[in-house]
Amino acid sequence: MGTCTTQKTREIMSSVPLQEFFPRVAIYLFIAVLVAVGIYSEFLSYNLLWLVPYALLYPQAAHLITAQFKRLYPKLVTRSLLVLDALQIGTLITLIGYAAVPSMMLLLVVAYSTLVLGGLALMLPMLSGILAAAAITYALLLPTIQLEATLLLSVASCLFAVFYVCLVAYSTHRYSLRFAALKKQLKAEQAKSISQAHNSAKYLSPHVWQTIFSDKRTTKLGTQRKKLTVFFSDIKGFAELSEELEAEALTDLLNNYLNEMSKIAIKYGATIDKFIGDSIMIFFGDPDTKGAKKDAVAAVSMAIEMRKHMKVLRQYWRAQGVDKPLEIRMGINTGYCTIGSFGSGMRMDYTIIGREVNIASRLECAAETNEILISNETHSLTKDVIMARDKGQITVKGFSRPVQVYQVVDFRRDLGADCSYVEHELPGFSMYLDANNIQNYDKERVIEALTEAAEGLRDKVIL
Repeated sequence: MGTCTTQKTREIMSSVPLQEFFPRVAIYLFIAVLVAVGIYSEFLSYNLLWLVPYALLYPQAAHLITAQFKRLYPKLVTRSLLVLDALQIGTLITLIGYAAVPSMMLLLVVAYSTLVLGGLALMLPMLSGILAAAAITYALLLPTIQLEATLLLSVASCLFAVFYVCLVAYSTHRYSLRFAALKKQLKAEQAKSISQAHNSAKYLSPHVWQTIFSDKRTTKLGTQRKKLTVFFSDIKGFAELSEELEAEALTDLLNNYLNEMSKIAIKYGATIDKFIGDSIMIFFGDPDTKGAKKDAVAAVSMAIEMRKHMKVLRQYWRAQGVDKPLEIRMGINTGYCTIGSFGSGMRMDYTIIGREVNIASRLECAAETNEILISNETHSLTKDVIMARDKGQITVKGFSRPVQVYQVVDFRRDLGADCSYVEHELPGFSMYLDANNIQNYDKERVIEALTEAAEGLRDKVIL
């Protein structure tokens, strides 16, 4: 929330009249009025005149004396003041001879105040304390009971009680409106904060963003060692294409490619590290991991789907006027990497570094068009699921020893007679059919589309 909104909240809270001080002042003002009118109407003795200044000064004095202690012992001070209030109000009721109307009006004001402030949990003990105090003072003083007060005293007590109830009701309504406006403003600020958070999240991998905002990860500099599967890819021929296309068209093409690849990566639970032009760096195993084997299988499975999806993208780009065929190449390696927050206290990046990261990058550079190269470690973890050809050892820049690599063919389940997909690409013809990804309710539509295309081609005379 913004600082401005928080400040407004504090201002409203500090200005709310229904705090403990306001009702106490009102109740003792009522006591002063009762005594003054009672003496004026000769219902009470002049000996009680001292109660008028006492009732007017007591709330302020109690507030000043207890203010410092209330910060340290808020509950104790509050309860002590309530006990004193109950004793004094009960004593006053005794001193006015238990006059019915003034006593009832005073109890009404006390009940209403405590009910608004603390509900039944405060009202019932307060009334019980007042009645107990009245009973004790009666036993000690044995006053003359005068149930019928003078008309002036009865009318004055009723008018004051009505005035007080109306004042509190008006104040409650007024501040309820202010709180409603504040709630609306807070809701708008919250929606704005959520929107800003989601916009900021686009600059982070969804998995990293979720762990940060769920407080599972601290935003401090620090690293750890983890076994990860690292993936690199880029588009073969993208540099040449960037010289041919206008900047706007190139931007649309690149964003479309990165968006589609990101969807596939997230589908397999990947953490997208960064985009560098047309290159993508992804890793599996942090912040969530299913174990080194499943992470490696997920990474290679993702790469296979990306390679297949490039056929769909090429058809789309061809329709946009991009005749140059764009192919993806990928490299994958598994091993222990250093992962964590790198940078400074003002700007940091959650990423990975290490030898295994460099190997994955070099495999991507060594891959041919439409090829997925994986290291021996990744192949060992995925060979029961993924078919790969041994490509022998290659010399990798920056490493003294050659690296054993394998070329990914496909899922073992999709090879042979039970192959689930068909793909063909010729001048004027491109088709990619993945039966595993077709829903039952779309099956007939796909058959109709293929039949219509076949019949149209069969009847057309090609010169």
